Amino acid sequence: MHTFEYHRPATLKDAVAILKKTDNARPLAGGQSLTPALKMRLSQAPALVDLSAIEELRTIKLEAAVLTIGAGMRHSEVAESKDVKIGLPVLAKLAAHIGDRQVRNMGTLGGSLANNDPAADYPAAVLGLGATIHTNRRSLPADKFFIGIYETALKPGEIITSVEFPLPKRAAYIKFKNPASRFALVGVFVAEGGGHVRVAVTGAANSVFRLKDMEKKLGEKFAPEAIAKVKISADKLNSDLHAGADYRAHLISVLAQRAVGEAFGER
Repeated sequence: MHTFEYHRPATLKDAVAILKKTDNARPLAGGQSLTPALKMRLSQAPALVDLSAIEELRTIKLEAAVLTIGAGMRHSEVAESKDVKIGLPVLAKLAAHIGDRQVRNMGTLGGSLANNDPAADYPAAVLGLGATIHTNRRSLPADKFFIGIYETALKPGEIITSVEFPLPKRAAYIKFKNPASRFALVGVFVAEGGGHVRVAVTGAANSVFRLKDMEKKLGEKFAPEAIAKVKISADKLNSDLHAGADYRAHLISVLAQRAVGEAFGER
């Protein structure tokens, strides 16, 4: 691990000031991805700005049609929150199955989104629900936030402050997980609300993406059989030691149908 300065500011304003003052300084959220990368010298930074003491990033607010979650909320806190369970139970369930207990007790919503691991769970929920990502500078719709593998629309010095989730009529998330890491080999998030349907897939490609052919079919009839014959191309899907592209394409179809069924409360 390379040497670096460590800062733990108490306010967002102070964190932004430190990032602005130090070239290539990195924000540190839960540290579940950045810390191992630093230890293995796959990444380096002259300074780390620990965001864990910033209370303004640690809020959950449930309103009539929107659930807003602070970027500093840990996975376990999202999973156990009464407001999340009431307003968006699918998100509480998703958070409860991220990684293992240690990861859930340290990893954060904002850190996961900023890292944008191709197999992470939160990006599927954010894109599938059409959420809005708020930063210290602006607000970004989910469709414009995720760019590519470990890449987002965030600029240097920009910090995610909260995520605003519109509450759907119904939604479900199903993933086929790697038994060791619990990352998704494929995960499919389906949501209906606001007069439209969204289907987001994680784990299958270089970044989370939507399936608009499925969305169209489900908009006409929200039922598993409506998407049973939708062809999933394997051309741009991942192929690695865990699963081939053709297998992932098959999983997308199967999991999407299961997610639609679960959205109706079926098992």
